[in-house]
Amino acid sequence: MPSLSALPVLYSFRRCPYAMRARLALHASGLAHEHREVVLKNKPAHMLALSPKGTVPVLWLPGSGAELVLEQSMDIMLWALRQHDPLGWLPSTDAALVDALALIAHNDGPFKQQLDRYKYPNRSGLERGHADRDGAAVWLLSLDALLQAQPFLASEHWGLADAAIAPFVRQFAHTDPHWFAAQPWPRLLAWLTEFEASEMFEVIMHKHVPWQEGT
Repeated sequence: MPSLSALPVLYSFRRCPYAMRARLALHASGLAHEHREVVLKNKPAHMLALSPKGTVPVLWLPGSGAELVLEQSMDIMLWALRQHDPLGWLPSTDAALVDALALIAHNDGPFKQQLDRYKYPNRSGLERGHADRDGAAVWLLSLDALLQAQPFLASEHWGLADAAIAPFVRQFAHTDPHWFAAQPWPRLLAWLTEFEASEMFEVIMHKHVPWQEGT
């Protein structure tokens, strides 16, 4: 269904970490957009027409002439922040951007694979996901060391890497909160706690009524 306002339209699901990072960037950018909350068991036909892969987030830019569709969360983050970046989330140099994207690539590759096997071991034919939990913990310890050396993952203030990675670390932490809290990563724990207590997290985790076709 066409957007009545011609604003960018974000199809999202509240608990999806990929959608969280997209919402974080859109919030940080201050760009007006229309939020459409998706029920994953009943995905809107319009979203599927825009993006047949059927996963969130999807950002539709109806006023862009060619009606651009962004189907990957990182594409949405970079698009939003390149439109407007009042908080300075984008790294200031090419080298810093390369470093931030390398952290995000590990998060989205090896760490996400281990996270899924840890959180949902049965889907991978595993009785337990402890081996993947412990493998992922090695990288999380490296993030803690990074945060011991500097306030945030890729700069002196919260930025692209933090926003892209925090939703996934949060999902990992909530799989077994007592185990996570007992690990020797105090700065990582503080970083995550500060994120979850932040105003921006409260805003992007607002509960939306599921969007329905024709509304």
